[in-house]
Amino acid sequence: WKLEHLTVLQAPEFVSFQKGDWPISGEKIPDLVALTMGFSVQEDLSWPGLQAGPLFQRPRANVLVVVRGVDSLALPQSVASYPLENPVPFTLDSVAETVHSLFAEDTPIVLQLAPSEERLYMLGKANAVFEDLPVTLQQIRARLSQDGSVLPSLPLNSLSRNAEADLLFLSEVQVLHDITALLQRHRHLAKDHSPDLYSLELSGLEELSRLYGQDSPQYRDATAILASVLQKFGEELYNLYGSSAVVEVVTVKTFEAPLTRKSRSILQSVQISNPGSPYNLAYQYNFNYAVVFNIVLWLMIGLALAIIAISYNLWNMDPGYDSIIYRMTNQKIRMD
Repeated sequence: WKLEHLTVLQAPEFVSFQKGDWPISGEKIPDLVALTMGFSVQEDLSWPGLQAGPLFQRPRANVLVVVRGVDSLALPQSVASYPLENPVPFTLDSVAETVHSLFAEDTPIVLQLAPSEERLYMLGKANAVFEDLPVTLQQIRARLSQDGSVLPSLPLNSLSRNAEADLLFLSEVQVLHDITALLQRHRHLAKDHSPDLYSLELSGLEELSRLYGQDSPQYRDATAILASVLQKFGEELYNLYGSSAVVEVVTVKTFEAPLTRKSRSILQSVQISNPGSPYNLAYQYNFNYAVVFNIVLWLMIGLALAIIAISYNLWNMDPGYDSIIYRMTNQKIRMD
């Protein structure tokens, strides 16, 4: 019996993942992503796999790829790998809203994509970069026959260009290639100070497993192709962000419960302060409040202590010895 895995493909040196077999729950992955990006979470993550890093040094991007239909992938050049327990469905909506609320005036890339469900969700001013990204399965399949297609570079072997399930899998590989190609064309977005967030869900392997079976040559070939493509995808994004990006891969056979998700319009870019509120109310609580409160509190205490110390020394000052003004005045009086 194999366990699903969370594999850290790439991570900068200042994001310290410890090697070990510490299991992590699927519902805690959004908190893990938030912590790697330097954001606060509602509950402390008591998991020894991630160590606290420098306060003022955070990665410029976090990329999470969820692969459905496989327990684990052969990713030898990874930073660390951990067993995944309780693989319940999860989303990075809370992290995306935090990025958008903190860096609304900048150009953060927030991209959540599931090609098989034709689901694309984007926030921020960087929408223009991914306007040309194929969204529907029809668009992606048409993209496979155009210039820049990944088909000529892939060892298809038993995979067919005409089978529906095979095309779904190849379409997802094409989307990974197009994301890196678009980022290479807009490198300035990877060099700004606002963090970027990518959340990709790939289910092509799950369809191949359902259609052909896990012992089929199609499934084995697709697994080998995806492992190679993800390794390259992680390296390219890591280099694009100047070695300051965290890339994680979650492999799950199947989720334990269906995910009910509120639908969003494609290419959504409406700037909202509080999603779900019809009255456009502000957030009830900001998790940076504790940080700001401590900064203001200790700064005021420090200033108050400084004022008390200065006042005490001025009150007890001997003008004849401590003040050059009085000292010169006394000498002048004596001379007169």
